[in-house]
Amino acid sequence: MPYAIDETHDPNLKSWVESANDPQSDFPIQNLPFVMFDDGSSSCSYVAVAIGDKVLNLHVLEEQDFFEDNLWEEMDLTGCSLNGIANASIETRNRFRRRLQDLLKVGGSDELRNYEHLDAVLKNQSEVTMTLPIESGDYTDFYASINHATNVGSMFRPDNPLLPNYKHIPIGYHGRASSIVPSGTSIKRPIGQQAPTEDGGSPQFGPCKLLDYEMEMGAIIGRGNDLGSRIPIEEAEDHILGMCILNDWSARDLQKWEYQPLGPFLAKNFASTVSPYIVTMEALAPFRCAGSVRPEGDPQPLPYMDSEANRKSGGVDITLEVWLASAQMREQGMGPIKLSTGNFRDMYWTMAQMVAHHSVNGCNLNPGDLLGSGTVSGTTRESRGSLLELTWDGDPFANPPKLVPGTQRTPIKLPTGEERKFIADGDEIIMKAYCEREGYRRIGFGECRGIIEPANMG
Repeated sequence: MPYAIDETHDPNLKSWVESANDPQSDFPIQNLPFVMFDDGSSSCSYVAVAIGDKVLNLHVLEEQDFFEDNLWEEMDLTGCSLNGIANASIETRNRFRRRLQDLLKVGGSDELRNYEHLDAVLKNQSEVTMTLPIESGDYTDFYASINHATNVGSMFRPDNPLLPNYKHIPIGYHGRASSIVPSGTSIKRPIGQQAPTEDGGSPQFGPCKLLDYEMEMGAIIGRGNDLGSRIPIEEAEDHILGMCILNDWSARDLQKWEYQPLGPFLAKNFASTVSPYIVTMEALAPFRCAGSVRPEGDPQPLPYMDSEANRKSGGVDITLEVWLASAQMREQGMGPIKLSTGNFRDMYWTMAQMVAHHSVNGCNLNPGDLLGSGTVSGTTRESRGSLLELTWDGDPFANPPKLVPGTQRTPIKLPTGEERKFIADGDEIIMKAYCEREGYRRIGFGECRGIIEPANMG
């Protein structure tokens, strides 16, 4: 793995941007996630990093020669997306990270702190609009949580929840890149065909009745590979810029009707929401953990998806939370309630394995491509990453397993007295993610939000 723990992760580093020193801040100086923001001053969003409750405009810093031309020539800081940064080498990104820390840390260079136009480059996050950070030409969604796959499989195939290929290859499908939207975008309830109510009947048509979220992490491809070549697992993380939160909205009733024989289509392509903060692989170095340990009897990954480094540190210890606020809750001034908490370390397949498998047939990945992890679920009810699982009364991980038909559900009770088995119009889904480890600063991924609006039947 190419990302080492070094002096940039020192928990004693402080920034002269005071808000970054708050122990609960998602964006201390040890993080510095990439973002794009719009302040209304240009037709193009600006490349920036988040620091505390501020965003630092890298576009202006480059124009004002804060970065040496010969050092940063790989970094396109004046573009309208982060794709130019994504294509930079790890060596360049590491030097860039050090330079940013030097400009922002207490005891570092005073060039930025004393810059006469500091207000033009360091703005409050609350005063700007975060935009879509990456231009993704392609989006692939994986199914990498064996716990999620076991839950869903147990609902519909209790005698055979996992299909034979699951433990041999990372299962994935190609999603719709054009409908990736930034956090805060309202989502129209999708419309489509739903399964007949009885065998041999005609499908229903109309707004989705079983709308769901999926709590995922997204990996952003950095450097790509040529068509016909492949990315070895030892180099896979060299091709990842960083990670973000991903909400893979899912229309379960449309999905049930259409997913065989070729997989999801209209059930998934209407919207996928990403958080605006791209937390770099460099920042995540202290939070690496072992990849999934295969239980006795499970097949080991084939050599092209196996390496000592991946076994030792291919996982990432990221806590993910899902919160819900109904329209009625917001009207009454109530805060959102937490639905579930999961952890990305529980994934059966690592990011490096996904990249290696995705490209093994010669598929060319490009800077900015988005890889979804698939729903992150654990073995307990409170760690399930979708309402499909969370409200289901079965438990395949109990001893002995408790498997009941997928239609038997206990709804979520909201403080207003409302109940939810699936998402209602007006509901806001909020996802959060963060990393914590003793001896290091907590770093976060911000939030990924979306409110469901009624279907457009016009």
